[in-house]
Amino acid sequence: MSDEHIHQSFETRAIHAGNTADPLTGAVVPPIYQVSTYKQDGVGGLRGGYEYSRSANPTRTALEENLAALEGGRRGLAFASGLAAEDCLLRTLLAPGDHVVIPNDAYGGTFRLFAKVVQRWGVDFSVADTSDIASVRGALNERTKVIWVETPSNPLLGITDIEAVAAVARSAGAKLVVDNTFASPYLQQPLALGADVVVHSLTKYMGGHSDVVGGALVTADEALGEELAYHQNAMGAVAGPFDSWIVLRGIKTLAVRMDRHSENAGRIVEMLVQHPKVTQVLYPGLPEHPGHEIAAKQMKSFGGMISFRVEGGEEAAVEVCNRAKLFTLGESLGGVESLTEHPGRMTHASVAGSALEVPADLVRLSVGIENADDLLADLRQALG
Repeated sequence: MSDEHIHQSFETRAIHAGNTADPLTGAVVPPIYQVSTYKQDGVGGLRGGYEYSRSANPTRTALEENLAALEGGRRGLAFASGLAAEDCLLRTLLAPGDHVVIPNDAYGGTFRLFAKVVQRWGVDFSVADTSDIASVRGALNERTKVIWVETPSNPLLGITDIEAVAAVARSAGAKLVVDNTFASPYLQQPLALGADVVVHSLTKYMGGHSDVVGGALVTADEALGEELAYHQNAMGAVAGPFDSWIVLRGIKTLAVRMDRHSENAGRIVEMLVQHPKVTQVLYPGLPEHPGHEIAAKQMKSFGGMISFRVEGGEEAAVEVCNRAKLFTLGESLGGVESLTEHPGRMTHASVAGSALEVPADLVRLSVGIENADDLLADLRQALG
């Protein structure tokens, strides 16, 4: 993060960090540098350090500077997808024989990456309830190099005490990685709480409009940032200039969107906890949620993601998803429009039969920024 942004508010950094006016025209929005290569002033004479857009592109640089500023880090890196960012991170931090601790309710794509890809290089992993420090400690061994955390988690909205797990990671000589996708940097700052690396799917709240796919890594460790940048270039799954520009545009309204997502979600949770066909509501804003106190301590508000379980089992949950009209049936999350899905058959099908299998009667909501009364009416009719 550049020194000029250190003391600025989040909302100001979201709009201005990395978004320098174009020096040629004065355009207040950074251009889309849709270019693959750059003219050199003699052999090795690079203008601004740009030679080839896999290695660096001015539009991507603007996004990466913005990401670092939002998370309070020293280096931000933008990728073609969240899983591309995760893959680069794991190949940087791990070697054959190493061990990782992952959450017992990790995102299905993350679990698939560990179980079907990373294990083939000789990297092992154990599953722990990261909301329970004793469980995390019990999963460690002398080969543990990374503890991986999602908070809030996907789709069970579990909460992990980032500071407490950071202390465990330091004592074990391991890196703490926090997937901050559900919270966004507006609601939660993992680096300030002791995390070594923050992971984002930029596809979700950062882009915010369901029109781009991207991923990011942010770290406060400059040496680690350089190592990650080397692997980003060597592996090549970088964010393109247009995608970078789209995410930058989305980030400018992140703060106001997250306020509305959280406000709408709070209204919906109030209705769901009273509904006779809902057997359990999973939302960290509820006082009875086991992670409520920690979430209140480390988050600005509780976010726009809700999961709930319904009376009647799997088929009833599927029917709720199918009957919804304003809540679009679809995967992903974090857009301005509200989405619903059945995790067991959709986003988390890859963990079926594993220790991470999700309840069959679970429905997940990504609450958008529409009128809350309209959303409530749609859910009431969907529940029947």
